[in-house]
Amino acid sequence: MQEPVQDLFTVNNLWMMISTILVFIMHLGFATLEAGLTRAKNTVNILFKNTIIPAIGLLTYAFVGFNLMYPGADFAGSIFGFSGFGLSLPDGWDTSNYNAGYTFFTDFIFQAMFAATAATIVSGAVAERVKLGPFITFSLLYVGICYPIVGMWKWGGGFLNTLETPFYDFAGSTIVHSVGGWGALVGAFLLGPRIGKYTPTGMKAIPGHNLPMATMGVFLLWFGWFGFNGGSVLSADPGTVSKVFVTTSLAAAAGAMGALIASYFKFKTYDITMVLNGILAGLVGITAGADQMGVTDSIIIGFVGGVLVVFAVVLFDKIKIDDPVGAISVHLVGGIWGTLAVGIFGDLAGWGQLYSQLLGIAAVGLFCFATSWLIFFSLKRTVGIRVDEKEEVEGLDINEHSMRAYPDFAPKD
Repeated sequence: MQEPVQDLFTVNNLWMMISTILVFIMHLGFATLEAGLTRAKNTVNILFKNTIIPAIGLLTYAFVGFNLMYPGADFAGSIFGFSGFGLSLPDGWDTSNYNAGYTFFTDFIFQAMFAATAATIVSGAVAERVKLGPFITFSLLYVGICYPIVGMWKWGGGFLNTLETPFYDFAGSTIVHSVGGWGALVGAFLLGPRIGKYTPTGMKAIPGHNLPMATMGVFLLWFGWFGFNGGSVLSADPGTVSKVFVTTSLAAAAGAMGALIASYFKFKTYDITMVLNGILAGLVGITAGADQMGVTDSIIIGFVGGVLVVFAVVLFDKIKIDDPVGAISVHLVGGIWGTLAVGIFGDLAGWGQLYSQLLGIAAVGLFCFATSWLIFFSLKRTVGIRVDEKEEVEGLDINEHSMRAYPDFAPKD
């Protein structure tokens, strides 16, 4: 009787590891998307940040983050818990005695890939004018401390998970995406807009230098999202995983259509950047309830997310918060919408669930806004967070890295 159990454990664990690989690939998607939507003179800087962030995420999560996020049953219902530094192997770490679906190391590496995503979201919003050193410092603190504390509130058995109607966030519309979105909002605000973005005569668009690269980035992210959401089933259960694949895909497709229609009516043109962000907004929106939604629910959630992202981009430009890649609109606005949608659509819909979703959004928003403000503002008042005007005009590549992404071509704005 032991062989079928062991075979199931192996299959579940294999799917979790494949999902981990898919989530890892998302970091390449973020790198190419952000690089494509910014100017050529800052490409090396974008690639550098998106290379160093996964490294920071893995190391900080191993050192402190994992045990902050999953401190153990003694901290159930709490707002904070910590079970010590480093990774200590529990008894039966490589068997179903640890978990029916995966080993201890599979658990860690899957969650670690999620951890780095929050700081990657911030990277896009502060692109083209943030100092590299302070950004790395912010990433260390935000990924190492802020993200796992918030994650503990739900996924680690904290107070949001023990409400009368528990807060629900299947794969992280709030716990991952809005965490990054709040940090992105604070960073973009405290940095101020790029030179030449907002002029006395109005807003001046600063186009990205490589839309094929940006498009490739979105498709890599969509591809990786099958692991992001599908892996969050935490097993290879065929019914749930296949359902999650369908809801994820439909929401992404509907997000593209929502952004296409909204941007055409708003700008009277077919804007590829809006459609790309519409896809991402649909994916972010479905992430909170991908296992709870039906076909129609998923399409509505994705479509509304695609519409919202267009008007969010316009709104942030109106209030002069410069976000070169639309990260705040996608991850913060989309994350809030997707989290609320759990209380409106699907298996959990109801006033009690909607209240819990609102409470979770507010608690996470307050904590992340305050934490990111404290980190960014402290850095701003001490070492500074923005490069000087000369460096910004010349480009961060040559000034921060002493190289160019395209040395055979003359630099252009």
